[in-house]
Amino acid sequence: MLSRRRALAAAGAMGLAAPGARAQEGWPARPVQMVVAFPPGGQADVAARPVAAALERVFGQAVPVVNRPGAGGILGSASVARAAPDGHTALMALSSLGVLPESERIMGRAPAYTMEQLVPVARITADPTVLLVPAGAPWRTLDDFVAAARARPGAITYGSAGNYSTLHVAMAMLTGAASIELLHVPFQGGGPALTALLSGTIEALASGPGPALPHVKEGRLRALACWGRERIAGFETVPTFVELGHPEVEFYIWAGVFLPVATPRPVLERWGQALRTACGQDAALRRALEAAGSPLAYQDSEAFSAFVEADTRRLTRAVQRIGRVE
Repeated sequence: MLSRRRALAAAGAMGLAAPGARAQEGWPARPVQMVVAFPPGGQADVAARPVAAALERVFGQAVPVVNRPGAGGILGSASVARAAPDGHTALMALSSLGVLPESERIMGRAPAYTMEQLVPVARITADPTVLLVPAGAPWRTLDDFVAAARARPGAITYGSAGNYSTLHVAMAMLTGAASIELLHVPFQGGGPALTALLSGTIEALASGPGPALPHVKEGRLRALACWGRERIAGFETVPTFVELGHPEVEFYIWAGVFLPVATPRPVLERWGQALRTACGQDAALRRALEAAGSPLAYQDSEAFSAFVEADTRRLTRAVQRIGRVE
C-alpha cells in the first residue's frame, strides 16, 4: 500500500522549486514514452493521447503513447515500475493500478510491482462507469436487467478489462448489491471488451463514459445506469445506481500519471510543472477530453497521492471480497 508519508514526500518533491527546475533545463533530451498498460481504445488510452500531445508542446519533444497490454494491466504497469528512473518513461494508469498487486497475492503469486515503486504525479480524469447493453437487448431499465439476471442466474454475460480490473470490480459491486449472478468474461483491456459488446459477444459491460459515449449517441449501445453520485454530462437521462436504490454502488475510473519512485527530484518537478501547465492552459487538451466524454479532473501530486491511497484501500477491500478467480 502506498504509505501516506512516502506519498506526501513525493508530492513535496513536485513543488515549484525553481532551482531544481533550472537544473534540468536540458531535460528531456530525447522522446518521452507514455505507457498505457491496455490496448488502444480504452479509458487510459483516451486520456493518454491528448495528454501526450499537450506534453509535446510543453517539453518540445515527442511523447509517443506506447500500449503494453497484458494480465489486466500488470505487464505495462510493472514495466514502468522497473524502468530507468530518468523521467523518460511514464505510466498513464487507471484505478486498477492499486488493486492488481493485491489480486496477485490472492492468486498466490508475488506481485509484479508494488505501489511503493511508483510516484503519483497528477490525476487527469475521474469518471464514473456506465452500465451498457447492446441497443437491441430487451432490457430498457436497470430493473429489467436485474429481473432477467434473477430469472437466469449466471446466464447473462458481462465483460471486463481482465480479472480484478476496475471494470470487474465495478460489476462485482453491482452483483453484490442487487443479489444477482452474472457470467464474467475477462478481456485484455477495456477496448477489446467494448468491441465484444458491440459485436454481441457479451451482453453487458461497465465502461468509462468516454469510450461509451459515441456508441450510445449512434444508437448502437444503451446505458442503463451509472456508478456516479451524480448524473454524467452526456448521459443526463441515465439514472445513477444511488437514485435507483443502491447507495453503496458508487465507483469511478480515474486516469493519472505515475513515474518510477527513484526519479530524481528535479525531473519530478519538471513533470509536475509540465502537467500543471498542460492541464491548466492547454485548451486543446481540455477540448479533447470533453469531446471524448471524459472531462478534465486534475489533481496535483499531493492531492492525487492522498486520493490514490484512499481509493486503493477501498478497492482492495472489494477485490478481497471477490476472492480467488481461476
